[in-house]
Amino acid sequence: MEYMQLGRTGLRVGRLVLGTMNFGALTGEADSHDLMDAALDAGVNLFDTANAYGGSDNKGLTESIVGSWFAKGAGRRDKVVLATKVYGNMAAGGPSWPNHDRLSALNIRRSVEDSLRRLGTDRIDIYQFHHIDRATPFEEIWQAIDVLIAQGKVLYAGSSNFPGYKIAQANETAARTGRLGLVSEQCLYNLAERRAEMEVIPAATDYGLGVLPWSPLRGGLLSGALRKEREGGGSRSVSGRSAEGLADPATRARVQAYEDLTAEHGLDPAEVALAWLLTRPGVTAPILGPRTREQLDSALRAVELTLPESLLADLDAVFPGPGPSPEAFAW
Repeated sequence: MEYMQLGRTGLRVGRLVLGTMNFGALTGEADSHDLMDAALDAGVNLFDTANAYGGSDNKGLTESIVGSWFAKGAGRRDKVVLATKVYGNMAAGGPSWPNHDRLSALNIRRSVEDSLRRLGTDRIDIYQFHHIDRATPFEEIWQAIDVLIAQGKVLYAGSSNFPGYKIAQANETAARTGRLGLVSEQCLYNLAERRAEMEVIPAATDYGLGVLPWSPLRGGLLSGALRKEREGGGSRSVSGRSAEGLADPATRARVQAYEDLTAEHGLDPAEVALAWLLTRPGVTAPILGPRTREQLDSALRAVELTLPESLLADLDAVFPGPGPSPEAFAW
């Protein structure tokens, strides 16, 4: 596994992130433990979760599964850079009580304690804001994080789903008081969804944030969805976000061209999609969401894959990016 610095920090992480969103919701505890063991054995050291993962009626379950894996010992916790998130409503099946969601200092404090308990650890290495909170000023957010850092409960702060201007606002607010600010941004970014190239990734790069793309296969759209559809397999690849994409004739045509192109090179579509992300400026590591060992093994092969310049050019032709802003929407 190749390692690189996470943004402007001294923290070294592998070129793939193990995302745990499926743990508990789609993958049982035993299989989740096996996937975490396999990822760690392969050198993946950044594990990403969130307090709300586990399913609508089992929020927090995913963190508990990660915690039960840490409890097995053998240095698991010390080898892992642990990232989790705060923002979402943690009430099961209904609205939350006031102040039990978003990014108030009160909810941040409560949520950290709950996550630490579920994870069975004394610290969160990267505590990520899962969404912007328009009602809470960054002065309050950073004050809450300062307390947690002083207590040793949080080491770094990151963002997820932030627009470029909020990355700038967060880090300018932090800089005014000598704080480190955000060190990472998780954004939706893949071959079929490249709008992050307009402002989010440039902002992250300029402010020294490591970019951690989520949904690198666009919900299965880039994993050979049309081939699986024809073969009658991979039901999840033709459901949800993937099915929505394939329902659009233009998107379907692009996906077919993509699968034809990867077939011409004798390459697996999912592995090409991951390998492409690893060539992109600013990207530290895409976030995997494996449900099976086969999916994890495929992702690990992608790290070793070198895409020729001719193929990269052809991929740009199939899935052209929007270009930088403001040129993408102005002169």
